[in-house]
Amino acid sequence: MELTGALLVLGALLLLVATLLAMFWSRQSTLTRRVGSFACGLRPDSEDRAWSNGIAQYTSSRLVWWRVLSLAPRPAAAWSRDELTLVERVPLDEVDDRGRPLLLVRCVHGEDEFQVLMSAPAFAGLVSWLESGPRPVGRVI
Repeated sequence: MELTGALLVLGALLLLVATLLAMFWSRQSTLTRRVGSFACGLRPDSEDRAWSNGIAQYTSSRLVWWRVLSLAPRPAAAWSRDELTLVERVPLDEVDDRGRPLLLVRCVHGEDEFQVLMSAPAFAGLVSWLESGPRPVGRVI
């Protein structure tokens, strides 16, 4: 009888783990397939803070960002297009998993400053998205 109970508990745990893995895979797949999405790292504008890996996406009026290691249905951060300013971009001597050069981009949104680590093509897309919106001239480097 105890063996049956232990097997039921083990089966329930395995089912729970499989369900969580399926939800994680589904979320990642959905986020990476969206139009205007790109992989990037994010950290507050402080050298002593760790990077958080995530996926960003351009929407009509906002740039939204989701953590990679999460099941949250809502983005972890969002910045409106009209308040987002790219302050500095620094080319790095590193490449991403596809061999594209990486850039460190310092951004300001209102009072918040943060850094984004992204590929050069993703940066070109970000600049195009910012410039295509109705905003004052001279806020993009």
